[in-house]
Amino acid sequence: MSAVVLALAAGAVIGLALGALGGGGSVLAVPALIYLLGFSPVGATTASLVIVTLTSVTALVAHARDGHVRWRTGLLFAAAGIGPAMLGGALASSVPAAVLTSAFAVVAGVAAVRMLRSRPAAAGAVTVRPGRAAAAGAGLGAVTGVLGVGGGFLAVPALVGVLGMRMRNAVGTSLLVITVNSLAALSMRAGTVETLDWTVVGPFIAAAVLGAWDGKRLSAKVSGHTLQRIFAVVLLAVAAFMLIDALR
Repeated sequence: MSAVVLALAAGAVIGLALGALGGGGSVLAVPALIYLLGFSPVGATTASLVIVTLTSVTALVAHARDGHVRWRTGLLFAAAGIGPAMLGGALASSVPAAVLTSAFAVVAGVAAVRMLRSRPAAAGAVTVRPGRAAAAGAGLGAVTGVLGVGGGFLAVPALVGVLGMRMRNAVGTSLLVITVNSLAALSMRAGTVETLDWTVVGPFIAAAVLGAWDGKRLSAKVSGHTLQRIFAVVLLAVAAFMLIDALR
């Protein structure tokens, strides 16, 4: 199978995940770029940031049109995580990769179980205190900085479980957080973007953007509670895969 066909297939899956669940970009894109398309780890993470940024913006616009983005909370949540993420990233260089992968699997597994056991959020607007949003964002930033991945896959559980946000709003707001974080990370790698193989990355992005629109439409056809359970099951599967990979 040609690289372009693989890029189109992988892009469609990642776009669907981001559009429907508000997460899954880097967690799925980096392995796809390395194992399916032969990118180096550095090239894969840079390409993943470009793909996730453009796809998240597309999905963010779609969710914002339906009023499912909490802009103030999302921006505060993302801004509070920048400093802790930088500190966490510095700490990560002294921790073995297997330990980091295992730690991510455990954190993701706990978040998934918590989402599966939680009751549906009450209808109506949820008031989120700024201090709590900033504290949750800082905590997520530290975890993301240390573990290297986990933007949407950990932001959605934090928005639902810690801030009490309804699932649809958590998905839309997570996309805002992912966009801000990806742009910040991408700005640190601006010089490496031009070295990417755009004959592969271009089709990947195009398929992901189209998939994000389909994912948004798909999410509108299921209830918020069902969407939350689907997200938790996918997150649990990712956690199990990463734990098995770390223990090999």
